[in-house]
Amino acid sequence: MNKVQLRVTLSEIHTLRYTPAGISVLDLVLAHQSEVVEAGHPRQLDFELEARAVGEVAEALSLVDLGSYLEIEGFLTTTRKNTRRVLLHIQAFKMQNSNPIIV
Repeated sequence: MNKVQLRVTLSEIHTLRYTPAGISVLDLVLAHQSEVVEAGHPRQLDFELEARAVGEVAEALSLVDLGSYLEIEGFLTTTRKNTRRVLLHIQAFKMQNSNPIIV
């Protein structure tokens, strides 16, 4: 199974572009902050990750303001065919009204 669900802040939006087939593609940077319990101890998480949306999701995300809180769903893949660098592909998202902290 390869499914990711996160609450994030939209921290960077690149220009909406199109493939030669006319499919819209949007590259983004997402920020996540939360606290989890691991081995009985609290652990602070604070990271950014690169993400990509394609098609209708890309077009909808291109209209979202920087700093917006989102709940996203997607999957992990590599950035290019012969690399091991990870990229999150966003398949769906919802706008959130408050700070995206998960406990």
